[in-house]
Amino acid sequence: MRVSTKELFKHCYGKYAIGAYNINNLEQAVGLFRGNLGKIKTNTDPTDPAVSAPFILQISRGARSYTDKRFLEAIIRAAEQIFPEAIFAVHLDHGTEEVCYDCIESGFYTSVMIDASHEPFEKNIEITRRVVQRAHEKGIVVEAELGQLGGVEEDIKADVKLTDPDQAAEFVERTGCDSLAVAIGTSHGVAKFKGAQGVRFDRLEEIQKRLPPGYPLVMHGASAVPQELVDRINAAGGALKETSGVPEDHYLKAAQMGVCKINIDTDGRLVWCAVYRESFRDNPADFDPRTPGKIFMPAYAEYIIHKNKMLGAAGKLEEVRQFLQQA
Repeated sequence: MRVSTKELFKHCYGKYAIGAYNINNLEQAVGLFRGNLGKIKTNTDPTDPAVSAPFILQISRGARSYTDKRFLEAIIRAAEQIFPEAIFAVHLDHGTEEVCYDCIESGFYTSVMIDASHEPFEKNIEITRRVVQRAHEKGIVVEAELGQLGGVEEDIKADVKLTDPDQAAEFVERTGCDSLAVAIGTSHGVAKFKGAQGVRFDRLEEIQKRLPPGYPLVMHGASAVPQELVDRINAAGGALKETSGVPEDHYLKAAQMGVCKINIDTDGRLVWCAVYRESFRDNPADFDPRTPGKIFMPAYAEYIIHKNKMLGAAGKLEEVRQFLQQA
């Protein structure tokens, strides 16, 4: 069941965070849906209420253009039929104004992100406000971004520019955006921090204080980049260097400070890369493209279960279902 992030955030605020997971292909979609229902081996496994969780399925501009946006949408529509128990939002990740309008008009997305964070403050407000007005006319919610994460996201490379708390309050008031992605020291990619840098909880606290009570914040660049996965990739021919991630015990702390949505993309890519590299290494005579996929889907499902436990979202699916029915 596709739902609005607004309702998910009302339920989780201050208690736990919703995992926002990017997908690009069929195997990722299947693993993601299975994991959020506690199904590991097959689609027909019984749902496990102890670990089932609501989630946000994210589609980036790159994923939309990888083959054709309609392929990915068709996969998700099929998953919605195969896994009717699932409760999830479909979200555009890091959209331009033009792509946001396309997603709003499609009737498929329940949430869009307009990322004009690379623009000057006033220009960011102007663009975001236009997207908010168009989205709200269709009942779609909008995430915006203020400040900049480091690393590369799609075609934009940036250095870390922390979100200014006073600007955050003004930005939210003037744009009407429904949630705000804040820059609190993390980065996109496999190198989240340099040296002794880490998540700036002091900055997050100041931002939360200046925003209306219950206003949902978003943490981007939150993958943990586990050394175990990096080592597996490198042992199978990879060359990942100077990696660092967000400690998973930071997730709940951030959630208690108003972060409702935590974006996790890189970790999913690492699981994919480790499984596929090992499969190619260990089965050099195998040319069946399904061989690594059969290994990846349950491995990714297990990783999603692990992530939801760290987010505090595991076991919340039925609570959310009842909450939505009462709303």
